[in-house]
Amino acid sequence: MVKKKLVVLTGAGISAESGLKTFRDSDGLWEGYNVEEVATPGAWRKDPKLVLDFYNMRRKDVRNAQPNVAHKGLAELEKDFDVHIITQNIDDLHERAGSSKVLHLHGEIFKMRSEKNEHLVYDITDDIQIGDKGEDGAQLRPHIVWFEEAVPMIEPAVQIAATADIFVVIGTSLAVYPAAGLLHYAPKNIPKFIVDKKIPYTTSLHNIVAIEKPATKGVEELTGLLSKYSD
Repeated sequence: MVKKKLVVLTGAGISAESGLKTFRDSDGLWEGYNVEEVATPGAWRKDPKLVLDFYNMRRKDVRNAQPNVAHKGLAELEKDFDVHIITQNIDDLHERAGSSKVLHLHGEIFKMRSEKNEHLVYDITDDIQIGDKGEDGAQLRPHIVWFEEAVPMIEPAVQIAATADIFVVIGTSLAVYPAAGLLHYAPKNIPKFIVDKKIPYTTSLHNIVAIEKPATKGVEELTGLLSKYSD
């Protein structure tokens, strides 16, 4: 029997419960920094060392973090569904929890790339330093989509969303575009679920079940609700 396609859009809220800080809950500050200081092309041009130091610390944070029961719960759903995770998060907690199909919209903390060629990408587990260069001779930077940059993975994400049988949103404020628009690409009449400790406004969308709980508790409830669709 063909499994139903379950598409899950995840945001910072799911990783927050693994101890990774978000900036949506703290007046735009991320680990004490304004986003404009560390997560824009202008910040990189102004002070690349500050940007590298910031992401080197984030890489350490992710390395020390562990997947929580929400990450693991989504991985478990692969037993009954064809699960596709589309995540706004740059960490690898979905993969470590066991999810096999994960698309990162905003890049990955354990990758770096040439500042001149976005397709020249390398794995990185430790620090990136000033003077570390790619094969093209250009300085290496985090493989992260910064604010004001294009989101190259949005097109494949739209295609995944458009073919969903069930669509779930977990731990995102639905305020960062284009990611927030993915919900609108899902087929109109399919079941949709939103899990968040504060349910975001979703305009005129229909067929939405709201689970106003943190991700760890919400995924547990979600799993129970999804059981009727797995036959």
